[in-house]
Amino acid sequence: MARIKGATMTRKRRKKVLKLAKGYYGSKSRLFKTAKQAVMKSGQYAYIGRKQKKRDFRRLWITRISAAAKMNGMNYSTFMNGLKKADITLNRKMLSEIAISDPAGFSAIVEKAKAALN
Repeated sequence: MARIKGATMTRKRRKKVLKLAKGYYGSKSRLFKTAKQAVMKSGQYAYIGRKQKKRDFRRLWITRISAAAKMNGMNYSTFMNGLKKADITLNRKMLSEIAISDPAGFSAIVEKAKAALN
């Protein structure tokens, strides 16, 4: 039986890592060992970042809605409670977009939320 050597797969694996490390500073982009460590760490940062992005956007939307609700004489929590009681199902992203692009429309939504609370 012929002897199988692993050179092709090893080269392929190393090239893949070095390709991912392209543009990194110094030896991190040239040496396999340091490149592998840098790529693994950057992968962890990317994974965490995808989760943080969702959190950050939600915080931004809530801040925008809160500011717009305060301009209409209501705070955020009572506004959201009023929406729930008025059976208005708009997500926070859309509410923040309405608050920015159509202040009159947002005021109408706030009035409906106020009426549902009374």
